[in-house]
Amino acid sequence: MFAPAVAFVDLETTGTLAAEDRITEVGIVRVDDGARVSEWSTLVNPECSIPPEIQGLTGITNAMVARAPTFREIADELAGRIEGCVFVAHNARFDYGFLKHEFARLRRAFTARVLCTVKLSRRLYPDGGRHNLDALIARHALPADDRHRALGDARILWAFMQTVYHDQPHAEVDAAIARILRIPSLPPQLPANALDAVPEAPGVYRFYGLNALPLYVGKSVNLRERVASHFSSDYRSANDLRLSAEITRIDFEETAGELGALLRESRLVKSLLPAYNQRLRRRAEMVALSIAAEPSPPDYVRSPAIDPGAFDDLYGPFSSRRQAREALRVLAAEAGLCWTALGLERRNGPCFARQVKKCAGACVGAETPAAHHARLRHALAPHALKRWPYPGMIGVRETSLTGERTEVHVFRDWCWLATVRDESELNAVREVPPRGEFDLDIYRLLVRRLPRARPMLLEPLTLAQSNAS
Repeated sequence: MFAPAVAFVDLETTGTLAAEDRITEVGIVRVDDGARVSEWSTLVNPECSIPPEIQGLTGITNAMVARAPTFREIADELAGRIEGCVFVAHNARFDYGFLKHEFARLRRAFTARVLCTVKLSRRLYPDGGRHNLDALIARHALPADDRHRALGDARILWAFMQTVYHDQPHAEVDAAIARILRIPSLPPQLPANALDAVPEAPGVYRFYGLNALPLYVGKSVNLRERVASHFSSDYRSANDLRLSAEITRIDFEETAGELGALLRESRLVKSLLPAYNQRLRRRAEMVALSIAAEPSPPDYVRSPAIDPGAFDDLYGPFSSRRQAREALRVLAAEAGLCWTALGLERRNGPCFARQVKKCAGACVGAETPAAHHARLRHALAPHALKRWPYPGMIGVRETSLTGERTEVHVFRDWCWLATVRDESELNAVREVPPRGEFDLDIYRLLVRRLPRARPMLLEPLTLAQSNAS
């Protein structure tokens, strides 16, 4: 067997949404040292009604779970039965996600190494067609007593694993499982337990070499998975290979959610300039196009020169001056604009676009500068920087899955002012708002995320009120 302890797990639930639906049954087949097999199952009172269609599928009715223990009452035993095991499930994201949310409702973390048998089947039997559980039962003649009951389906997974090891060379099975688990191969200069403290939570991480400044800064909604992926031989890039040879220390900061991780990563990369963050470092080169009132070529403006309260003549953002120039070329082709008037080339007489009959003729006097300038503004209108849509400071709340960490990110005029974690910090920001620095990278992030983040006006917002919302 590929691991000393393996737990084959199946759940029955009231629906498909882990954040909203609940568990109605748990089934576990635990295998230790490849031979010692123990089974455990229980119905679970979901503390809500089971939809009729789910009752029809699983055979689990409201009457059956009425006197069953709640998840809170089985949580300790369940955790003990899975502890130290590789967590194996079919479509494992479903079962693992439901357990993480159930434990989070109890303000408890739940973490395991997860193996999905759907992925394993696809790797070992790529020509097998479908890989749902019914297909596996038919293809491998697996016993299927109590199908759609938790323990019955967990037994099917154990039978599938035994069949796989019987039919395939053990080394190939182990290699396929290692690829799915992304088992990291840590560089020799890192201790074997270097990843043990890294949580399955959002945040930022830093790789250090021999110097005080980090080699690399990254972010993820699952720090452990992302950090481990840098050292998984199947998933390494050439950049990861070079980086691995230099890393001597890993550090991380947990955040309440993904937005906090994105904000923190952006700031750290720009302030520390890690050697291996070339792509993110280039965000400092972002520009907006500034269009003057009078006819003249566009100007390329970087973040420090932009007043977030005066966006009337700004368009973008663009990742670099080069990308902005390319955008102007595209607009010129679409709208018949003049390359010379746009500052894309310097020459007397007809511009290149005019020579290929794609310019209306501002460069040869066939169109007035004012008319061309008006058409340029019209063509750029969809790219205009958006005005701040709120009357003042706003707060965006993020709470971790377990509820142990809450952060409120404070913004005004597209500037990230602060992230506060308690009432005193919030009061300090309200009383003396920090001076925000406009950043086109943060602007672009907020334009995408604020509409679905349910931002709240900071006045009279308090952290307690935010938590209650």
